Amino acid sequence: MIALAQCRAGFEREAAADVAHLAAAAGAQVRGDIGGGAGWVAAELAGLDRRRWREALAASPAVFCRTLFIGTGPHALVPAPGSTPQARGPVDRVTPLMAALSGLDATADALWLEYPDTNEGKALSTLARALGPRLETVLRERGLLADASAPQRAERNRLRFHVFLADGATAYVGTSIAETGSAWPMGIPRLRMPGRAPSRSTLKLAEAFAVLLGEREHELVHAGKRAVDLGAAPGGWTWQLAQRGVRVTAVDNGALKGEVAQDPLVTHVRDDGFRFRPRRPVDWVVCDIVEQPSRVATLMARWMKDGDAQRAMFNLKLPMKKRYAEVERATAIIDAGVGDVDVRLAFRHLYHDREEVTGFLERATPSRRATPSRARPRRG
Repeated sequence: MIALAQCRAGFEREAAADVAHLAAAAGAQVRGDIGGGAGWVAAELAGLDRRRWREALAASPAVFCRTLFIGTGPHALVPAPGSTPQARGPVDRVTPLMAALSGLDATADALWLEYPDTNEGKALSTLARALGPRLETVLRERGLLADASAPQRAERNRLRFHVFLADGATAYVGTSIAETGSAWPMGIPRLRMPGRAPSRSTLKLAEAFAVLLGEREHELVHAGKRAVDLGAAPGGWTWQLAQRGVRVTAVDNGALKGEVAQDPLVTHVRDDGFRFRPRRPVDWVVCDIVEQPSRVATLMARWMKDGDAQRAMFNLKLPMKKRYAEVERATAIIDAGVGDVDVRLAFRHLYHDREEVTGFLERATPSRRATPSRARPRRG
C-alpha cells in the first residue's frame, strides 16, 4: 500500500515526517525510504489497517501535507520505449488508469485529477483536464463513481478517488475520506485576492478559517463577534475579520492602510502586540507578527490561560532547517503554557503560507479571565 502526499515544493522532508508519524500512529511501518519528487512524497506502508489510519488522521492531522491518500503505484501509463511497437494515434492512458482504479476495490463520490504544484507539474494540467471527464464517464458506467445528478450522500466516510500524475507517463491512484482530507484538489483553495484588501495576507486568514474551522467557520466568525488583531498593520487580517462583520481591535504601532483604517468596526490601538491585553475577553485573538516561534507560542498560550480570548489563529515563522522540530517545540510550549486549561491545538502549512505554519487554538470552555490583565491597552 502506498501513501502519497502533496506539499509545497521544498517541504518534502516535512511531508515525509508527517507520513511517518501517521503510519506509526496507525501501527504501520514505512518500508524503505520515502521517495517522491518536487512537491510530493510517496511511502510504501506495510501492515496498514485502514480503520486505524482514519483514526490517526482524525486525531492528529498532517501539518505539512496538502493532500494525502492511500492507494497503489507507480503505474505506467504509456509503454516503455522499445517494449512494443508504437501505433500511430493518441496514447491510451484511460485503460491503464481504469485498471489501477478498479484494483482499489472501492466506490467513491468524486474523482480528483492532481499533479505536482510546480512549474513542471503545471504543464500536466491540460492532460489532467482531458483525462478527468473520460475517467468519470467510465467509472460511472462501471458503477464505481456516484452519479453526478444524484443527491450527495449525507453519511460520513465518503470516499474520493485520486489520480496523481507524477508525469505524463506515470501515475499513482488511491482514495481519501472527505472528512479528514483537503477540501480542494491539490490542497489549493478557490480564493480570489479581494481588490480592496490592504495586503495579500488576508488570503492566509481566509484559508485558515476554511481549513481549520471547516463546517464551523460561519458559526464561529460572524457579525457580533469581537476580535483582537496583534501586529495588525497594514491590516490584511483585520480587513478579513471586518468584512465578516467582526468588531476588531487592531493593535500595531504601524499604520493601517486603505479602507480598513476608516472602517467603523475597527479600532486602531498603537501598542506593542506582546504587551497589549483587552479590557474584557474577546471571541478571537489573531496574530501574524514576525517574531521567534517560541515567543509567539508563549503569547498565545498566555491569552488562553488567562481567558483573554476563546480562540486564536496565529502564524509561526519557521527556520529554514528543523521546521518539523520547531512545530513540535511550539506545541510543547503551548501545552505547558496553558496549564490546566483544556484546549484544542492544530497546525497546518496552508497553501498561502510560505516559511510559516498557521496555528488554531481553542478553549474547551468559555473564556473567563482567570487573573487580572497584566497590561492595559493604551487608547490612541
